[in-house]
Amino acid sequence: MTASIIQLDVIIPNQTRYLDFIGSLGERLARELKHYHGDREALAYHLNLVLTEATANAIKHRVPGNLEDTVRVFILLEHNQLTIKVYDHGQGFDLESVPLPDFDHPKESGMGIFLIKTLMDSVTYKKQEHCNVLEIIKRL
Repeated sequence: MTASIIQLDVIIPNQTRYLDFIGSLGERLARELKHYHGDREALAYHLNLVLTEATANAIKHRVPGNLEDTVRVFILLEHNQLTIKVYDHGQGFDLESVPLPDFDHPKESGMGIFLIKTLMDSVTYKKQEHCNVLEIIKRL
């Protein structure tokens, strides 16, 4: 097994005021990659967007009335791969049944999963016994 370079494990309250903080972690991480030969600014923007969207979805779709709930964001950077896991306690959803956005009549919401799938290499969603996990992988 490859040793990890960076591992972050952040637990935030189920509140949108922490979205900027989560997004900035992705930006900072992208700018610090020593062996990345792509466009760091584009990667920083993409990671900010993906982390913000994934966390916002977890917060938005929480179980109603459970304001004390939390969202966990786990980031693992290995030599050639970035893995992001967003854990939530909502009711969950079927990732494959999320419809494509209507680009002719765009709405204010409904683009998050599409953007995450478009910008990253792999996206899966699993219901576990006590939580749900959105796993996002970006090969570097």
